[in-house]
Amino acid sequence: MPFLTIAHSTRYRYRQPVAFGEHRIMVRPRESYDQRLIEARLDITPEPVELRWLHDVFGNSVAVARFDGRARELRFDSVVRMEHSPMAEGSVEIEAYARAFPFTYASEDMPDLLRSIERQHVDPQRVVDAWARGFVSDHRPTDTLGMLADMTATIRRDFTYAPRYEQGTQTPIETLRKRQGTCRDYAVLMMEAARALGFAARFVSGYVYSPSRGEGRVGGGNTHAWVRIFLPGSGWVEFDPTNGIVGNSGLIRVAVARDPMQAVPLSGSWSGFPGSDAGMTVDIHVHLDEDSAAVPATAITAIRPPSRETCRHVDPHRL
Repeated sequence: MPFLTIAHSTRYRYRQPVAFGEHRIMVRPRESYDQRLIEARLDITPEPVELRWLHDVFGNSVAVARFDGRARELRFDSVVRMEHSPMAEGSVEIEAYARAFPFTYASEDMPDLLRSIERQHVDPQRVVDAWARGFVSDHRPTDTLGMLADMTATIRRDFTYAPRYEQGTQTPIETLRKRQGTCRDYAVLMMEAARALGFAARFVSGYVYSPSRGEGRVGGGNTHAWVRIFLPGSGWVEFDPTNGIVGNSGLIRVAVARDPMQAVPLSGSWSGFPGSDAGMTVDIHVHLDEDSAAVPATAITAIRPPSRETCRHVDPHRL
């Protein structure tokens, strides 16, 4: 049961003082039986005139900051110490009626799962449907967990991981066509494929770390994205197609949502003269307290010249 320290710093720089609008920050990990926060601190420079916390419609912790005055730099520093309880694929228990696919969710669960089953992307040629159906056996009962694990492993094995620093995601059809993408692209593809088969699936934003020196993880040094799928008997189970992980080993949940745009780690606005934006730097370090090894961290700078005097800046799922 490892103890982790997560340091997440986002820094916006400007060539001359600008004013800041309201900012929403989602960097505080969700507390649960497998994630226990010991300490959480959020420092913002310049200091906001108001900082309040709320739970959004999905139960994610959101900080809302309001500012007064102007500055040439805006910085958010989050430091969290927590206890994590990894669950491996072998720990996933599924009710007898749902162990073989297809199955129908219980009537008492269905009303609350429907929005997570609905498709979010248009697929007129049923490209995603056909790809998803390829994991279903035509000749024998299809093991539910085995099928989803196979889908997870296939994306990890057959697709090329390609970092992209612009915000937003590819459509699932684009990802299938290109056979490459970022962690958020893979998460959206698997989420839509699972929904095509009738599963309830949600998008997850958080952090990834290597549980041991021998286990490499893609996506360290930045926020990470994966999928949760509802399986009767175990509830919401993690699937990370970027790393081929089933279960939450090495995965720290921060935000869970129906759509990626509902789980953006940091968003807000600024106003000033065009050309003031001097770029953004994101640094994330995940340190295993019981081990001196730390996940390699990456500092990324993104420079996006604004086209208007009032612009939005967003810290998206970077990889």
